[in-house]
Amino acid sequence: MTRDSTPPAVHLEGITKRFGDVVANDDVDLTVSQGSIHALLGENGSGKTTLMSVLYGLYDQNEGTIHVDGKPRTFESPKDAMEAGVGMIHQHFQLVKPMTVLQNVVLGHEPTENGLVDEAAAREEIEAICSRYDFDVDRHLDSPVEELDLGIQQRVEIVKSLYRGAEVLILDEPTAVLTPQEVESLIDVMTDLRDDGRSLIFITHKLDEALSVADEITVLRDGEAVGTVPADEATEQDLARMMVGREVVFDRLSRETSTGDSVLEVEELRMRSDRGRESVHGVDLTVREGEILGIAGVQGNGQSELVEGITGLRSVEDGAVRLRGTEITGMSRRDRIEAGIAYIPEDRQTEGLVQDYTLVRNALLGNQTVEPYADDGILDWSAVRRHAEEIIEEFDVQPPNPDTDAASLSGGNQQKFIVGREIGHDPEVMIASHPTRGVDIGSIEFIHNRLIELRDEGLAIVVVSSKLEEIRKLADRIAVMYEGEFIDIVDPEAVTEEEIGLLMAGQSLEETSDGETDRGVQA
Repeated sequence: MTRDSTPPAVHLEGITKRFGDVVANDDVDLTVSQGSIHALLGENGSGKTTLMSVLYGLYDQNEGTIHVDGKPRTFESPKDAMEAGVGMIHQHFQLVKPMTVLQNVVLGHEPTENGLVDEAAAREEIEAICSRYDFDVDRHLDSPVEELDLGIQQRVEIVKSLYRGAEVLILDEPTAVLTPQEVESLIDVMTDLRDDGRSLIFITHKLDEALSVADEITVLRDGEAVGTVPADEATEQDLARMMVGREVVFDRLSRETSTGDSVLEVEELRMRSDRGRESVHGVDLTVREGEILGIAGVQGNGQSELVEGITGLRSVEDGAVRLRGTEITGMSRRDRIEAGIAYIPEDRQTEGLVQDYTLVRNALLGNQTVEPYADDGILDWSAVRRHAEEIIEEFDVQPPNPDTDAASLSGGNQQKFIVGREIGHDPEVMIASHPTRGVDIGSIEFIHNRLIELRDEGLAIVVVSSKLEEIRKLADRIAVMYEGEFIDIVDPEAVTEEEIGLLMAGQSLEETSDGETDRGVQA
């Protein structure tokens, strides 16, 4: 940390930002020390991104002052902020996908010689940045961005900001689209940047990540700054209380009911990925009434294809899917919805909602052919509107306006709306794929409690998640998927997160006598 006489990297005082009658930031103060990582923590919609958008020049504040490196600043655009050394890595990357990495990094800041772009000079500078921070971006300089995975694309964004001279880096929910391994790598990058003297503002709603990497943590709630605490003096319980204004339950939810008859059965299921590779290898599973089967695994081990095979979104190569003993393997997605298979998709923005539709129109999705919303092909929009209003009320969707476009809702409120809509189908089986990905702690607790209530009411539920704490909290049994198979089925109360992590990496907890992993177990 820096000496007291050194001015802070960023000092925001009395920042207020209004959008019409909505106050997004209300008299917010924030001080970020030089050479530190400062986490900005809060639920979705608490004003974190808005506050940082003011600092980055995307919005003009209605009230308050900005100081960067001890100097008062007025930013009318991100260009002004960049010239003052402030860069921002957005949650949805601002890259031109068909262009190469090098072209993206220098876009708008191309070095020239004799009126021509000096590509050699640009390449040399980018390679120097990559070498300094041990990035592997330089080996992709001539690759189109669209060919790179999300972790590399994010590093391209960071290199782009460093190339432009950023001393203060704002990272907006940077882990939302990353795998657990990529998250660990990003944390290493953030630590290296801080140790090199950069100042980072880390926008997040994830308590564990804030505690693991930040020096200080400021919590926002309803647009106001609740307080700032040193990370080494805070606990998850303390921060959760600051975020939501009440105690939050982190412990495993108790079970009060017994399981019933088999509802969903999958036998010897084989699936292929979009590239034609066999991604699911003869999987068997059974889910009973009043049971949550958790499927854990690192993303890309066949979970997505398995879920799509069960829900009817992908053709089955071989094997069978049965609902209450009736084979539905050849049924369409529409028929499976009507048969009673509800689905919370892993990507709410592209698979769960139509972003430019109102909540009324989104409430209709999956209900287009069923009563009381349709009669002989004629839609009853009054009934659809009532359905949307019921979802909004029961699931506390904010803002509570059925005519609001889905795109204007925070991630947590979008997810709550989807959960409410799918429950409204009165299903036999609920398939919940990453049900709380990118969702704040209050919404996580709400969704978890609702899933437990549904289980206790007798619903058969499958929860797919890469978050071990979520799987252990919800599941009655955990099937760990590795390379297209279930490597083991475990009792969540009898294993540790470390043991589940080993299974996710392909290491069996019990080896056969010849030392080989026992693969292909039945859930």
